Amino acid sequence: MSPRGPVSVLERHTFDTLIDVRSPAEYALDHIPGAINCPALDNEERHIVGTLYKQQGAFEARRVGGAMVAANIARHLRERFADQPASWRPLVYCWRGGMRSSSVVQWLRLVGWDAQQLAGGYKAWRRHAITLLETICPQLPLRVLCGPTGSAKTRILHALARQGAQVIDLEGCARHRGSVLGTLPGVAQPSQTAFETLLAQQVEGLDTSRPVYVEAESSRIGRLTVPMPLIRHLRASPCIEIQAGTSERLAFLLRDYAHLGDDRAALVQTLGTMRELHGQQVIDRWQAWAAEGALQPLFAELMALHYDPLYARSQSTHLYQWAQRQPVQAQNLTDEGIARVARDILALP
Repeated sequence: MSPRGPVSVLERHTFDTLIDVRSPAEYALDHIPGAINCPALDNEERHIVGTLYKQQGAFEARRVGGAMVAANIARHLRERFADQPASWRPLVYCWRGGMRSSSVVQWLRLVGWDAQQLAGGYKAWRRHAITLLETICPQLPLRVLCGPTGSAKTRILHALARQGAQVIDLEGCARHRGSVLGTLPGVAQPSQTAFETLLAQQVEGLDTSRPVYVEAESSRIGRLTVPMPLIRHLRASPCIEIQAGTSERLAFLLRDYAHLGDDRAALVQTLGTMRELHGQQVIDRWQAWAAEGALQPLFAELMALHYDPLYARSQSTHLYQWAQRQPVQAQNLTDEGIARVARDILALP
């Protein structure tokens, strides 16, 4: 069995398995969607080989690294690949389509599998993802969901997806709710490159002839930056405003952010970062409520003194079609009410 011509990123879906043979640390930082990690060198081995290359040269690095790669390939053959049929077609990649992936491909071919190497490796995927975001995002017929904090925009976005609409879930990709209290419990944000990979994956499958719903966001979600082609187009797109009563919004926040009461010390610390905005007296009061687990008065004042004024200022400044927004009234923000709002949005002209 001999290799065919170079395999491009666009052909990756035609293979049975996509194998990332980079180290676990490289894989964790970002990888091609759907790839499994079968390292040719683990984190420590990669460091050893890199040090040898710098100190003793390429030959010594290849001699030591080759033995490590062979041992790792043997382990994968015994474990990860042991049940694969003769017809299995894996696509293998490393950082830039170099020795790690070519070594694995060669061994898989010796077994008899039709293994191929991704031309350009992960770097080819990275170029592809950036190009997708730069070229497709400006073509998307975006509909931007707006509404003050507590109006269930993210839940409505998910309801739209369940009802067959196309959506881009920025907060889902960022693993953050986008506000000062938006950290998800026990969930770390991805790297910037992994965030962009997740966005590219969502954008790649969209039909540019149908509306795409997205939540209004600032240019940063937690510590991540929304790619400029997307944020620029989002700000210029038509807006839909979710309108819900203050009591309904407060009740929703108390349900949706109930986890904040589980780590009161962390909540107290987070509120302390807002001292310059609201002053010592207000923050002291909020921190006292947080320490007691009194979320209802805390959220009521956060809405009145922080989130609602911020919302009123930011929408007209950052959303260029804000004056022409289409309002959608939410009678309540229960699951049934959220589904009804999604239906009303889909019925808009």
